[in-house]
Amino acid sequence: MNRVRIIGAGLAGSEAAWQCVRRGVPVDLFEMRPVRTTPAHQTAEFAELVCSNSLKSDSENTAPWLLKEEMRRAGSLLLEIARETSVPAGHALAVDRREFSRKVTEAIAREPLINVRREEVAQIDDGQITVIATGPLTSDALSAEIQRLSLSPPSEGESTSDLSRAGVPAPHNLYFYDSISPIVEADSINMDRVYMAARYDKGSADYINCPMSREEYDAFYDALLAAQSVEGKEWEKLNYFEGCLPIEEIARRGRDTLRFGPMKPVGLINPRTGKMPYAVVQLRQENLRADSYNLVGFQNHLKFAEQARVLRLIPGLEDARFLRYGQIHRNTYINAPTLLTATLQMKQHPRTLFAGQICGVEGYVESIATGLMAGVHAAALASGSEPVPPPRATAFGSLMHYITQADAKNFQPANITFDLLPALATRIRDRKERHRQQCEWALGEFARWLSQLRDIPIPPPAEVPA
Repeated sequence: MNRVRIIGAGLAGSEAAWQCVRRGVPVDLFEMRPVRTTPAHQTAEFAELVCSNSLKSDSENTAPWLLKEEMRRAGSLLLEIARETSVPAGHALAVDRREFSRKVTEAIAREPLINVRREEVAQIDDGQITVIATGPLTSDALSAEIQRLSLSPPSEGESTSDLSRAGVPAPHNLYFYDSISPIVEADSINMDRVYMAARYDKGSADYINCPMSREEYDAFYDALLAAQSVEGKEWEKLNYFEGCLPIEEIARRGRDTLRFGPMKPVGLINPRTGKMPYAVVQLRQENLRADSYNLVGFQNHLKFAEQARVLRLIPGLEDARFLRYGQIHRNTYINAPTLLTATLQMKQHPRTLFAGQICGVEGYVESIATGLMAGVHAAALASGSEPVPPPRATAFGSLMHYITQADAKNFQPANITFDLLPALATRIRDRKERHRQQCEWALGEFARWLSQLRDIPIPPPAEVPA
């Protein structure tokens, strides 16, 4: 049995390793932390959640729910642990991020078929089955190695300049910029000025809502625009991902843009007044102890002192104590439509696979999902079988289809949405019914795909640690 080499023990790498060993395939799992750290990570544990603690909507027949339901049916270790370490978050699945990472690390460390190696990898052996799952902060040395693989060898009749014109990134632009939201201590929030609610009363009222009048919003907006950002280095070209813009970037697009984005008040009636506020800032529980909350959608690139000054203008946060300020970090990803097949294998190097944010998906759930797929396909290769991609109609298949078939010249990472799934044969006007049928079709196709995989016996998984 061939060993599989997995580089990176984040969300995707940890899930990929688990899927391999479930199929009896031994793994060498490389993680450079703590030997070499990153600007964003705070621990050396596996599957550390950096930006947020939310794994998106758990409402039935939504696109994130569909992807998670497919992951559950496929035996995702990380999704199971996420359920075990969940914290109240209305209709969303959010976790205690430290407990989540701890349990993932324990599950991986106790698995006898996984050999954990704490070292940086700078070279890829084209002859060995390898999953690159190094995430948003891939080291410079490995980025250069990925670039080398990306440009050589070209296929018959194609030159490296052809590949470059097709949008394969060079080492200096193999990334965009991503941001991290601030976290405040729970007992520093003035509960007399806030209220608990979920939008449209959907799910339990687990979010703290900080309501703003028009005057308070205008004062906050003006202070935000006047605040000083962290100075970028000369080589930085701030290429933000549209789905995770810093609040100051959103604000620069117009006075009301925040009120239609992270400060949207719709569906959040203030029980004290019976009215909808002019704007709202939502806080989501960060851990099981409920002693900290993060500011939802408030990622930013401001200096720490400026953050403290501006964010304390939010009603209820006048005396907030910040456990973590917002930050910005580099987020590495490849031009997947040019480089990858639907099974996440490199076109020119089929024994090398990619998973996680580096392959062109955005979001924790999507990263785990691609890790699951890469693990399944790497295990197939190790067993001498041909990897079988998931059907196009499934959430898995649609996500793989997007990252491998999108326009290479304008490629940006994507979250799972219904827009990625193929349209139903019959047009249905009612959105809820359309989404229900879309999910029913997807899960039926996914069940058929799973039955194909199960023709190969899979050993039962080890117990998840308590």
